[in-house]
Amino acid sequence: MSSSTASTSADSTPTRNGPLHGILILDLSRVLAAPWCMQILGDLGADIVKIERPGPGDESRHWGPPWLNGTDGKATKESAYFLSTNRNKRSVAVDLASPDGQALIRKLAVDADICIENFKVGDLARYGLDYASLSKVNPRLIYCSVTGFGQTGPWAARPGYDYLFQGMGGPMSVTGERDDLPGGGPQRFGLPIVDLSTGMFAAISILAALQHRNQTGEGQHIDISLMSTVMAMSSGHLSNYLCSGKIPGRTGNDSPNITPYGVYPCSDGLFIIASANQTQFVALCNALGHPEWVEDPRFLNNGTRMAHQKELHELFSRILSTKPRAHWEELFLKVGVPSGPINNYAQALEHPQVQHLGTRIGLQHATGVEAPGIASPMRFSKSPVSYRRAPPMLGQHTGEVLRELGLSDAEIEQLVKAGTVQLG
Repeated sequence: MSSSTASTSADSTPTRNGPLHGILILDLSRVLAAPWCMQILGDLGADIVKIERPGPGDESRHWGPPWLNGTDGKATKESAYFLSTNRNKRSVAVDLASPDGQALIRKLAVDADICIENFKVGDLARYGLDYASLSKVNPRLIYCSVTGFGQTGPWAARPGYDYLFQGMGGPMSVTGERDDLPGGGPQRFGLPIVDLSTGMFAAISILAALQHRNQTGEGQHIDISLMSTVMAMSSGHLSNYLCSGKIPGRTGNDSPNITPYGVYPCSDGLFIIASANQTQFVALCNALGHPEWVEDPRFLNNGTRMAHQKELHELFSRILSTKPRAHWEELFLKVGVPSGPINNYAQALEHPQVQHLGTRIGLQHATGVEAPGIASPMRFSKSPVSYRRAPPMLGQHTGEVLRELGLSDAEIEQLVKAGTVQLG
């Protein structure tokens, strides 16, 4: 195991379980946006009961390859995608379409602090599991709904995934190379950025609702949508448009607002310079041996530099291409200019600062192997995050949770025979 990897057993209990220790969450979500939210809150110590369909479970369980390799070195049925966003959860397989399954969910909701779901608008109302229904059995319940388009409006009933919102919400129109250059055209962001951002907005909203409940004793319904998230994420480009009347376009790796702020060729690969102010520009020019550029009318300030962005880029590229990236990184570090290479993920994990931060973690999985993971970026001085459970196998905790609800082994067996629940 690499020195950058921290290993934790699947059910180990650290001295502190995080600031949300004691908070119980009923998780009716699947795929990415809402599960990502849940992993954030799970790292903070919440007890998350993840409800999955008997049989297939969360759809993302099947989104492979790659898969987790078992003790025999062969691929298991646990997808890397599922592993990335489902630690610190207990999996309970329940058929929500059955009356007995719905009764179990309502029983869980009685003591839950939070419920999250990402079904299509109106679906859970058919089962008596919507906010209006569950808040009657638990008025203190914080109920978060994550959908594509929101709970109301002409498109509320439509489904949608991250890719769709990257296109509809505008990000793809500003991502990618310009149309007049090779490879020009709209591009999807390399990460499911709308899903991930929606999950973070959901987590923030839930924490705010918890504080409201602490003050008033009231639960409430939270409406989070991917459409509203992608518009909020685009506030910078939208502000540019609303102030100028000009529709933002693709600028490739060049910033639409500041320069020099982009990618430059070096003798051994591509290199980023992120110069955001006049002091850094002056330092760059001096370091490159061209102090006269500071007084050049084309480059006097950011406004004039943006008007001559292509010329400035060519001047910088001509010099930077003569030496390797490490040379320029060391030189620019000395003069206080942020810069660095474009790394692939293998190189990123080997970065000394990434290793210092303990980015890689490992959790003992029920298959008998260590499931790899990436640490939370949240670092607290008093109430640290904790990694208590590996991503669960389907139904791994069904029996455990049902016994906590007071069901006997005979009652659980009867539910299993009826197909209402599935044991892991």
